[in-house]
Amino acid sequence: MITHTKAVILQVIDFQESSKILTVLSKEHGKIALIAKGAKKPKNKLSGILEIGAVLDVVYYYKQSRGVQTLTEASVYYSDHSFRTDLQKTAILYATLELIAQIVHEHEVNDPVFDFVITFIKWLGYSEETYPSVFAYVQIRLADIIGFGLISNMENIPDNAYLNISRGNLSEHSEDDLSYKLTVAQTHFLILAMAGKNSKIFKVQFGNGELKQLVHHLDVYFKYHIEGYQERKSDSIFEQML
Repeated sequence: MITHTKAVILQVIDFQESSKILTVLSKEHGKIALIAKGAKKPKNKLSGILEIGAVLDVVYYYKQSRGVQTLTEASVYYSDHSFRTDLQKTAILYATLELIAQIVHEHEVNDPVFDFVITFIKWLGYSEETYPSVFAYVQIRLADIIGFGLISNMENIPDNAYLNISRGNLSEHSEDDLSYKLTVAQTHFLILAMAGKNSKIFKVQFGNGELKQLVHHLDVYFKYHIEGYQERKSDSIFEQML
């Protein structure tokens, strides 16, 4: 079946002498692999546009029983030069796309995740100021989108708060065997993030190591709820930024 749709490139690897294999999140078929034959050749029409984070209009031959689909055409729908020059944006982008690659299943259409990643990539590209805490916000939003979002009944920020991993909530007391005591800044950030879109969230001031610790706590939360969840390869870049 010939398919024309939009797709976000999650991963690119070289294949043989002249081709590339892409892992993409497509609007039509979810996460799939595409082979771009000859894409490494300088004069190939695909050369230069197959970059991680690029949003493309693509045409490919699709057969669900086939592990890798054949890409025949592609053009840029959205890409931003800052992803090549801004280390902070690159780190956040790579970490986000690697997280998305783990939470979506092969050939499974997920419109809410697809819409989120398109909106997020555009926002990140256009953003004049980049906050390292953006990735922690992404973790919280994606957990909510895929069905195991954090909950909290706390209206004010208490002196002591806990992230309870198995219960998936914030509380003033540890409620299960796997829980993390949070700092005031971490608690403030989580409450704002769970409340929805609020620019104040990026004004939360984290102390030394607090943001890195919060990202780790949220990763443990994902590991608890997603079988086979792995450490991100992009974390080495992200940790340099932190």
